[in-house]
Amino acid sequence: MRAQNKVIVVTGGGSGIGRALVLHLLRKGARVAAVDLNSTALAETAQLAGAGSSRLSTHVVNVADRAAVAALPAQVIAAHGVVDGVINNAGIIQPFVRVKDLDEATIDRVMNVNFYGTVFVTKAFLPTLLTRPEAHIVNISSMGGFLPVPGQTIYGAAKAAVKLFTEGLYAELLETNVRVTVVFPGAVSTNIVSNSGLQTAPMAEGNQARSLKPLSAEQAASIIIDGMERNLYRVLVGKDARMMDRLYRLNPRFAVNLILRQMKSLLARS
Repeated sequence: MRAQNKVIVVTGGGSGIGRALVLHLLRKGARVAAVDLNSTALAETAQLAGAGSSRLSTHVVNVADRAAVAALPAQVIAAHGVVDGVINNAGIIQPFVRVKDLDEATIDRVMNVNFYGTVFVTKAFLPTLLTRPEAHIVNISSMGGFLPVPGQTIYGAAKAAVKLFTEGLYAELLETNVRVTVVFPGAVSTNIVSNSGLQTAPMAEGNQARSLKPLSAEQAASIIIDGMERNLYRVLVGKDARMMDRLYRLNPRFAVNLILRQMKSLLARS
C-alpha cells in the first residue's frame, strides 16, 4: 500500500522509530494520527513536522488501556475522515535482569504494552480497515522476538507473541483487502531505555553501542515504510537482524550461545 494520500495511525509516535515513521510518512504525502502516552513528546513530533503538521493529528493514549484504545478509531476518523493503515510501534524494554529477579508488575507492564497494546489497537481498527479499498497493518516485533537475549526474556517473549500474532493475522486476512507485515528491527539508536523508565542498559552505552553500529531511527523508518509500500510479509531492519536471522535458522543453539557470550562481555565492560 502506497503511503501517499493514505491515513495511517502510528503508535509510539512521540519519539524514536515512531517519531521517524510519522515524519517520513508526512514527507510521503500521507495523513498521520500519531499516538503516544507522552503528550510532551507528541507536541515535539508535531513541531518537527513543520509544514506537514496540517496533515497530522496527535492522540494521547496508553495502548495498554483497552477502553482508551477502543475510543481511538472514532477520534482518528473525526480528524481525518478514514483510516487506511496502522503501524503498531509502541513498545518498552525491561530492566536487564534475569527472570528470577524481575518483579511481576514489570512483567505485566512489558506484556501489556508490547503485546496486548498491539492486539488492542489492531482489534480496534480492523473493522474500519476492512471497509477500505486497500489497507495495511504493520506490527513491530524485534530481533529479540526470534532470538533470545539474556536479561530481556520477558521483552523477547512479548515480541515473539507479536510475531506469531502478526503471522496468524496475515493468514486470516489473505483473502481480504488488508495486507499485514511483521518487522524485526535490530540495533537502532533510540531513547527506548529512558522511555521504558530505565536509567541505563548494557547494550545502549558508550563504546558498546557504537560497536554495534546501530541504524538511525530515520533509516529504520525508511526501511519499514518501504516494506509496507511493497506489501512485504516480513521485514528485517539492519545487518545485525538479517545476520542473526540466518544464523538462528541454521543453528539455533549456537546463535543463543553467541548472544550469551556477547552479553557477558558487554556486562563485564559496563
